[in-house]
Amino acid sequence: MKRLRAHSVEAHQQRMAYLFIAIPVLLLLVFLILPIGMALVVSFTDYDVVNAPNFLGFDNYVKMFQDQYFLIALRNTVVYVLLYVPLGLIVSLGTASLINMNKKGAAMFRTFFYVPVLCSTVATATIWYWLLNPQYGLINIVLGWFGINGPAWLYDSHWAMIAIVLMSVWMTFGTNMMIFIAGLQGIPQNLYEAARMEGANKWKTFRYVTWPSLSKTTFLVTTMLIINAFQVFDQAYILTKGGPGNSTMTLVYYIYNEGFGGLEMGYASAMSFVLFLIILVFAIINTRLNKTDNTI
Repeated sequence: MKRLRAHSVEAHQQRMAYLFIAIPVLLLLVFLILPIGMALVVSFTDYDVVNAPNFLGFDNYVKMFQDQYFLIALRNTVVYVLLYVPLGLIVSLGTASLINMNKKGAAMFRTFFYVPVLCSTVATATIWYWLLNPQYGLINIVLGWFGINGPAWLYDSHWAMIAIVLMSVWMTFGTNMMIFIAGLQGIPQNLYEAARMEGANKWKTFRYVTWPSLSKTTFLVTTMLIINAFQVFDQAYILTKGGPGNSTMTLVYYIYNEGFGGLEMGYASAMSFVLFLIILVFAIINTRLNKTDNTI
């Protein structure tokens, strides 16, 4: 009797376990796997929302590499990634290191630097639109104190992308800073004590102790930075509308224009999958570069 009761309880637990697993799996299928599959099918058609789609084969994929605007958007996105990722890594790690050394004001500075992450992109863009104003913007005013004639940031094709990168770093480095702080606090203190006993200065301590110990944390942060960088859209859409002269037109911005502006959903879907492959390639490269010994 007890054995039957135990078997019944175990069977009930298994049914409940499958039920709890089934709900998130169902949501994953409906809201992620199914839309991805539908987008993949649409990428082989000329679907324009209004009319029935016509199958084109690989024409959309061939078309994008003959499309000068796609190539411009790809080049701009790569430039953005090359500027944003290293700068975001340096700023977040540098800020985390300073906060980690200052134990007294750590909580206050963590909160202060994390606030931009909580702000909406529209609010952040409004602030930076004022900061980057060529006539009365705070940045150009400060540069003027040192005798430097500040550029027309958002209105100059040579500086517009740099302006977007600065804004992006400011509004996102708080999250990466918190991750680095957690990584720094997880480094055993006996490693630093051994370095001091060997006579290592601060730079050598950072180079041979801190940096190797943060290898896994750095891999996580750089992966997040790369993925976010290739998906940049809000900043370019709000600040510059892709201008001036298409200098800030990114891949996601171009996909948005083609899909919702030109109603070329098939072409936009094809570009989306090419963007996914590009992100995947860069993520794999980042994995190879950050591959380290598990003993660290």
